[in-house]
Amino acid sequence: MTDAAVSVRKPNLKARAPVAARARRVKGFWATNKWLILRRLSQAGVLALFLTGPVFGVWIVKGTLASSMTLNTLPLTDPFMLAQSLAARHWPEGLALLGAAIVIAFYALVSGRTYCSWVCPINPVTDAAHWVHDRLGLNKGWQPKPNTRLLIMIAMLVLSALTGVIVFELINPITAVYRALLFGGAWAIGLVAAIFFFDVFVSRRGWCSHLCPVGAAYGLIGAKSLVRVVAPKRAACDDCLDCYAVCPEAHVITPALRGADRGLPPVILDRDCTACGRCIDVCSENVFRFSHRFDTREETPILQPMKASA
Repeated sequence: MTDAAVSVRKPNLKARAPVAARARRVKGFWATNKWLILRRLSQAGVLALFLTGPVFGVWIVKGTLASSMTLNTLPLTDPFMLAQSLAARHWPEGLALLGAAIVIAFYALVSGRTYCSWVCPINPVTDAAHWVHDRLGLNKGWQPKPNTRLLIMIAMLVLSALTGVIVFELINPITAVYRALLFGGAWAIGLVAAIFFFDVFVSRRGWCSHLCPVGAAYGLIGAKSLVRVVAPKRAACDDCLDCYAVCPEAHVITPALRGADRGLPPVILDRDCTACGRCIDVCSENVFRFSHRFDTREETPILQPMKASA
């Protein structure tokens, strides 16, 4: 094997261009930001459904993301909130059980952590914190162990059982944002600001990627979900590392992208994947796309003929 052939697969350790700079040149602005823009529209759209009532008097959705009723017909209940309620020995109404069953069925099919990247109002905050963190050139800071958010989730359930109180809902920043927007309450601003500064100065992507028990619960729900990001063109990867730079859970990429030699499929199967689509956006080689967990097809890159030297 020639030195040139070997160098193709070596990570680029030199000073790198700004993330997605090449993708913007090759694909243009829309293709490089498509899934990011669609996620922001989704998050804003979900919030708008809740705000139409108090703002315009048209009640499409009543409640918060913890528990809601759409068009006075469709109940939706956050499964983690329901689990805490059961642990606290607060038996919910039948509609709450039905709402949790609907939510679980949806995210078990689609992808549990799409809730984190497509619905949760804290996601834009932590994404903004990550952008500031990078612009300031800060190091990663404190990085909790991988299972920390699972331990926090279990701790919340145990505390709910011991106290008879739905503990995490007392401090849940997701529902705090909705309650503040719907009913008022400036304290939620302080809570969200604390998460922002925590992610900037204490722990890079600390809240969503390491601590949030809601994300942990949805990760468990969607562990075997159908919708997945796949890397059918992984052989065309040029090691620019842009996908790792933008991924909120960068460890999920490696098995699908680098696992060919170990016989691993080109499918991101890790439950931590948020299906945010940013790896698809920023890849100038179009290595990634959305598909399903059984899509193991790989595409062989077309090699360009070498130009004869002058």
